[in-house]
Amino acid sequence: MRMRLLIPLAVLVFLSAPVLAGDGVWRLAFGSCSRADRPQPFWDAVRALRPEVWCWAGDNIYADTTDMERMRALYAEQKAVPGYAALVSEATTVVVGTWDDHDFGKNDAGREYPMRRESQGALLDFLGEPADSPRRAQEGVYGARTFGEAPRQVKVILLDTRYHRDPIGSNGTILGEPQWAWLERELTGSKAALHLVVSSIQVLAEEHRFEKWSNFPAERQRLLERIASTGVRGVVFLSGDRHHSEIARLDPGEGNPVRYPLFDVTSSSLTHPRKPAGEPNRFRVAGPLHERNFGLVEVEWATGKVRFAMRGVDGGELLAVETTLSDLGPR
Repeated sequence: MRMRLLIPLAVLVFLSAPVLAGDGVWRLAFGSCSRADRPQPFWDAVRALRPEVWCWAGDNIYADTTDMERMRALYAEQKAVPGYAALVSEATTVVVGTWDDHDFGKNDAGREYPMRRESQGALLDFLGEPADSPRRAQEGVYGARTFGEAPRQVKVILLDTRYHRDPIGSNGTILGEPQWAWLERELTGSKAALHLVVSSIQVLAEEHRFEKWSNFPAERQRLLERIASTGVRGVVFLSGDRHHSEIARLDPGEGNPVRYPLFDVTSSSLTHPRKPAGEPNRFRVAGPLHERNFGLVEVEWATGKVRFAMRGVDGGELLAVETTLSDLGPR
């Protein structure tokens, strides 16, 4: 039985059969909050989708330490998980990623964490970042990758919400000025049809008491205004952290200066979800989902359909929202 709930402005939220594999469909799978000492049966489902990209969205390990030997041992344990090792060895999927707090080194930490430079090297080694990558020379793990050629092009923008982040309550910065300047360069003049901006913490949610961009309201508004001022199309946020999954949508005109709806697709947790007691999010259009899952973004180029979904450990679709490339552009 197919269930469909109509949402204004051509957004569909439903449970249904997935988009079938075939020519002209681009896929990125992503996930967050992973412990290597817990079962990870979902890798077979990820591999079966043959995504162009797998993206680690943060809390890729739970280190919470200043001991770099311990941190590297945890990364090695994750790399040795058979399903993940198979995904990497097949070389048909590009692996990218950023970090959140537990793999950065300390719960809820920012620039005060004393081993941030050493931790950066450990993450980039885990991701297989080339020795000459700019990400190894700069302060912070932010970076971008472009896939395909215009007009069928996707840019994945990986934000670093830890390295330069000021203490919570300071109303300071999340990204730091070097990263802000870099982000503007990545957005300005981009020809990509879709820009997947990976933030380890939620961008749109405002009400809950946990980590989120709204803890730094000036930074959040700066991010939205930067997207608006560059005129870039197709910005979608991907996030993790919350140990449940949901999809949020912020329409133009309600604190959103961008001339199209913004989505925040949150996938968490890969290995250990939990059930928060009614965590509020007034922008939520799908979820919350309280079971192990990974996220999936699919772009069907021939029709312009864009689909955001959560898949369970067996690959079954648990929830989804569908929109179009044309809806993700100025009106």
